[in-house]
Amino acid sequence: MTLSPPLTTCLAALTTLAVSGATALADTPTSWPVSHHKIDLGAVSVAYREAGPKDAPTLLLLHGFPSSSHMFRDLIPEVAGRFHVIAPDYPGFGQSDAPPAESYDYSFATLAATMDRFTQDLGLEHYTLYMQDYGGPVGLRLATAHPERIEGLIFQNATVHAEGWAEEIVAQLAPFWAERTAQTEAPIRQLLTPQTTRWQYEQGSTRLDRLSADAWISDQAGLDRPGNAEVQLDYLWNYRDNVAAYPAWQAYLAEAQPKTLIVWGQNDPFFTPRAVEGLQSLLPEAETQMFEAGHFALETHAPEIGAAIRATFSN
Repeated sequence: MTLSPPLTTCLAALTTLAVSGATALADTPTSWPVSHHKIDLGAVSVAYREAGPKDAPTLLLLHGFPSSSHMFRDLIPEVAGRFHVIAPDYPGFGQSDAPPAESYDYSFATLAATMDRFTQDLGLEHYTLYMQDYGGPVGLRLATAHPERIEGLIFQNATVHAEGWAEEIVAQLAPFWAERTAQTEAPIRQLLTPQTTRWQYEQGSTRLDRLSADAWISDQAGLDRPGNAEVQLDYLWNYRDNVAAYPAWQAYLAEAQPKTLIVWGQNDPFFTPRAVEGLQSLLPEAETQMFEAGHFALETHAPEIGAAIRATFSN
């Protein structure tokens, strides 16, 4: 049977569409499933999320207080095609072990040592560090101990300057850091309450419709575990050691000049834009992107931050 010209034309057009559609699908980044693991490190077992091809450059995601790897749930799909993504939960957070405070030294030096052991046991020889809040002091301890492993740094609301702190937060913490007593500890315990946990997510956010209650509910469930208040108070008290280490970390950044991306929620109630200015003075070649967001900018701007990471570390 001979096809009429209109029908022949129609079939040719459909064939062209089918081929172009297949090409478009081929160009779409692979959607990498997230797998969940736990590794025994001796003193503790550490839970972590993993995604992306294992032969790709490693992106190590270091979370803040009071969150866990859960804070990266929206970012991981944005970067897993470009990176081998690893996101651990610190001891005392998320799904990792939370031994009693008398059984594990909840200091940042010990935490960084645990994360160092974690990377070695996973065979991570080189990596880019994404550091938010607590991730800053953890990551910079890793970087200064093993500068040869660092392929890049991403700062997201994590300061290395005392001037970067909001004054009202320092006013609460300074007496506690100077002398740990029941009296100075009392206001710090407010950081562990459901009201404050939710406030940390909502304060400064300009996209409240994108905030999921899953974030603070998940965090609070961890804080409310029996004995976890003492764990968190130990971390918060030990944070003073991080402030003392700021000059050493500043010196490392100024000398090493690692490839750096700064992404920042500029309405952060804890770390102000002065923290960004401090980083920029140390790292003049760093790419900087500011967002109308709060302390947990990934909750509202994960696509934009993911795009910034892909663009900055495209090589």
